[in-house]
Amino acid sequence: MHEKRKFLREDVLLVDGYNIIGAWPELASLKSEKLEDARDRLLDMLSDYQSYAGLIVIVVFDAFRVPGSGAEYRHRKKMQVVFTRERETADECIERLVGEWISVRRNIYVATSDQVEQHVAFGRGALRVSARELRIEVRQSRTEIQTAITRDSQIKKNPLDGILPDDVQRRLERMRRGLDDS
Repeated sequence: MHEKRKFLREDVLLVDGYNIIGAWPELASLKSEKLEDARDRLLDMLSDYQSYAGLIVIVVFDAFRVPGSGAEYRHRKKMQVVFTRERETADECIERLVGEWISVRRNIYVATSDQVEQHVAFGRGALRVSARELRIEVRQSRTEIQTAITRDSQIKKNPLDGILPDDVQRRLERMRRGLDDS
């Protein structure tokens, strides 16, 4: 059984976006049709995961061959999406970001299946997360979120229903609505 990773509030997950897209079967098939759809789906999945795990997520996309300067923009809540600078690879950007985010009070995780990048990031003080491990964690978080939603929707709307006499329930309901004149 996969052990759930315990994140601190200030932990950072740096994700090599195109590497993850290529490694996750559901995204790789989307990529073959339309890269933008695969990218959007990854961002949606990671946004949900970020909210669940309570950490900072930065997704890096390689814009090495795209002329002009790199752009950073926010996508949903606190997740940051970074397109690398001109002539900068995603690996170089991730290495730079590890250096910027590393501190004694936080852990930096780098999600990629690129073994060279994993070793370089680890050498700079980051922890490694393979694409497979991240996929397991994201899927597990979705299952736990769905279980919580299902459990919450099965809870009675009024837990006192059937316990209190009808006249007391009606009086309490009038009080709740501000209609009680006594």
